[in-house]
Amino acid sequence: MTTPTPRTLARAGKAVRPGNRRWLAPYLFVLPALILFGVFKLYPVVWSFLLSLYKSIDGVQTFVGAGNYLQLMEDPLFWTALGNTGVILAVQVPVMLALATGLAVSLNSTRLRGRSLFRLGFFMPMVTGLVAYGIIFSVLLNKDYGLVNWLLGLTGLGAVPWLTDPLWAKISLGLALTWHYTGYNAVILLGRLQTVPAELYEAAAMDGAGLWKTFRHVTLPNLRPALLLTTVLSTIGTLQIFDEPYILTGGGPDNATLTIGVYLYQNAFKFFDFGYASAIAYTLTVLIGLLGLVQFRVLGDKP
Repeated sequence: MTTPTPRTLARAGKAVRPGNRRWLAPYLFVLPALILFGVFKLYPVVWSFLLSLYKSIDGVQTFVGAGNYLQLMEDPLFWTALGNTGVILAVQVPVMLALATGLAVSLNSTRLRGRSLFRLGFFMPMVTGLVAYGIIFSVLLNKDYGLVNWLLGLTGLGAVPWLTDPLWAKISLGLALTWHYTGYNAVILLGRLQTVPAELYEAAAMDGAGLWKTFRHVTLPNLRPALLLTTVLSTIGTLQIFDEPYILTGGGPDNATLTIGVYLYQNAFKFFDFGYASAIAYTLTVLIGLLGLVQFRVLGDKP
């Protein structure tokens, strides 16, 4: 065996040395994504928080510290918006998830023919743009010339003030949200159902379990991770809801459908109080985080 000379080792070092720069390659590849994230995500988040500490007084941005947050706690419109959003979260979301669960179980049945077609049909509303389907519902539910009231008239029932009465406006908003998001959640739950071993259902049938007991002791426990996911996503989406109430009712009538998202928009782009709007946004962020933690503790896997 030939012993390498110092000159040979030097040449080998020169050949390997450029390769040492390969550790830079991963960082160079992710650098464009990091720049875009910093400019369009991180910077707005930080600037929004700083903005929440200022208030526009006579057209001049004045530092008020926690003043916007203290004002928020005494703002009756904010509590109205929070209450309306809470009603949607407490009523519409459970109803939607219950329908989505039943729909997922039905679509998972081997007795259903044309399952792929039904899955596509129920998922299609999610593909529809928020503005587009909001406009469609505003036309369908119009008191004077809407198709829904026309059909009710054919049955002898009177016209329903879907979008002009506080109670019916909330119901209309709930109907629109349920139509749009039920199929989407059903597809997520269906994906989880298709991973449940068939042996579990066979064992339940051999033990004489009926449909309800099989659903309660086999289907529902296996759906827990997917139910947690859909519940958290629905909660976040509901607390951020803006397009539907803004298009359907504009937050009315009499602030009956005023949500936190609509109120934030009004303060930012109607009254140009961006500091107060930023305080609303960060209060909403904290609220979403707290509700998410509670849901993970309640619905998450328990040791």
